[in-house]
Amino acid sequence: MRPYRNGEMSRPHQGADLTVGGWRESLAGLDMAFQPIVNIHSGACYGYEALLRGTERLGFASIADFLDGCHAMGILAEVELALQELALAKFATLPHHSQVKLFINIDNRTLDAGGALPRLSRAMAERAGIAESAVTFEISERHPLGQPDDAVAIFRQYKRQGFRLAIDDFGTGFSGLQLLYFSEPDVLKIDRFFIADIAEDAKKKVFLAHIVNIAHLLGVVVVAEGVETEREFFTCKEIGCDLVQGWLVQLPATDVSLLTPYSEAIADLARRERRSPTSDHHIIADQIARPEPVPLGSTMEAVFERFRADKSATFFPVVDQAGQPVGIVREKELKDYTYSPYGKELIANKAFGRSLKDFVVRCPMADINSKAEQVLEAYSAVQGSEGILIVDATRYVGFLSAHSLLRVINEKNLAAARDQNPLSRLPGNTVILEWVSRALEAAEQAYSMVYFDFDNFKPFNDKYGFRLGDRAILLFAESLSRATNRVGGFAGHIGGDDFFAGFRTTDTEAVMTICRDLVEGFGRDVESFYDDETRQRGHIAGKDRLGNPATFPLMTVSAVVVHLPAGRRSRTIDEISRLISSMKTVAKTSPDHMASATPADDDSPS
Repeated sequence: MRPYRNGEMSRPHQGADLTVGGWRESLAGLDMAFQPIVNIHSGACYGYEALLRGTERLGFASIADFLDGCHAMGILAEVELALQELALAKFATLPHHSQVKLFINIDNRTLDAGGALPRLSRAMAERAGIAESAVTFEISERHPLGQPDDAVAIFRQYKRQGFRLAIDDFGTGFSGLQLLYFSEPDVLKIDRFFIADIAEDAKKKVFLAHIVNIAHLLGVVVVAEGVETEREFFTCKEIGCDLVQGWLVQLPATDVSLLTPYSEAIADLARRERRSPTSDHHIIADQIARPEPVPLGSTMEAVFERFRADKSATFFPVVDQAGQPVGIVREKELKDYTYSPYGKELIANKAFGRSLKDFVVRCPMADINSKAEQVLEAYSAVQGSEGILIVDATRYVGFLSAHSLLRVINEKNLAAARDQNPLSRLPGNTVILEWVSRALEAAEQAYSMVYFDFDNFKPFNDKYGFRLGDRAILLFAESLSRATNRVGGFAGHIGGDDFFAGFRTTDTEAVMTICRDLVEGFGRDVESFYDDETRQRGHIAGKDRLGNPATFPLMTVSAVVVHLPAGRRSRTIDEISRLISSMKTVAKTSPDHMASATPADDDSPS
């Protein structure tokens, strides 16, 4: 996040207290505030973004105005270095700084392909006692980066010095996906524009879901910036963001005593939601290998010794000082030195200038709470990969080889087959009950639950046989699946001609519209299953349960909708079941074959 809010851009002007000759003295009045970036699943602090404070005392209306003024005066690069030094020195005073990362903004206008600034930044980090891998430089999209070749050269200079890179304000700037493609960042920070009111904006959900998916395929960690409400948090968590930053976590603080390694507020929110039902945590955990990683600061002698001691190993994971993976070191990259008479001595010589970070190869990563299909997709996106690194709360926990990944997919398929309805392949009763239980426990979220039941299905089955009856069931199952998938809902098949749908939303009218479309669409489409004569009559001639002649209308489906508002009192599955049972007759006798109720009111159907 840039040190100014979206849209805060002013025309450059020279501040009253900033001059070309005396700017260093003027900077003494500036300070840095730190804002936490925390893990969305646990609340553990991943790092802090340094945000400039005090520019108004130099006569500038905004931070953007200050930077523009420095650029107009030709001193922006020098000022940026001075601000980096200020941020590093203050970050070093944090008692837990060795376990977190520092995010520093870079103004794109100071970047050059020569690599002078990255070298100077590294020297400053060393003086402050901060490891290069603990520093992440944020490159914003708000200013153009020039030609792609120049941008790639700049990014490589920072990576060569051991720093990490983040794309800031993603989705609002000049280069968009090109910047993501060429920079090969470690972190992607989604601009507040996509986060604001995302729970109510279906289009933003689609955009964010695709951005997160692309980032994860590239092994990039995703930060949701500017999260201010619980609903924004839960939506970002559901979509798959890894980290979260914003006022909901903590306001930027200049007082470092207010900064802690853990956000209790986010941890509490995460606890209020059980692990996602789409998580394959246990299946993945059973299959991962857990080779001891090599610390990034290890000497090359230590790396050679690891390969010598374990002759079966062809690579080892490499982690930074916070236990977060940076890639793998492979034996084949070291063979030129291993088999050379003086190779090991040469590479171990510090004057040679090669260290472990020069031999680290990027490797796809996935969170242990991901779907098995997402892990497979991340692995497949990188050609020639040894496998995939598995992390939990961004920290290394193990490695999944290609063979182990196949076993994970197989276990997932077997488990899914056990829990699916054999006809429709939709989730069966066990999964439906789990979904309902989670929804009832999450009383802070709004949900809608829908029970669908066919009308006049038995006369149709008796006249046309089970084969055509199964086709009618499949027709509705496919329509239900499409309708719920479009809005991120849940579809299940209770059995026979009974179905279930669930939605996490406050938009009850949208749910009612979906159900109405399903009811009307099924009634219209299923008419084609009848013979012409019956269709023209509008009913089936048959016999009732006592054997007496009777007529039965054409088949339809009825829907009972139960809306559960946010902040409701606790409800049980039995209460919801009784309410649905009491409303079934209302739905079947209603002209539109629908009935709805909100238990929090008086449990009365409407």
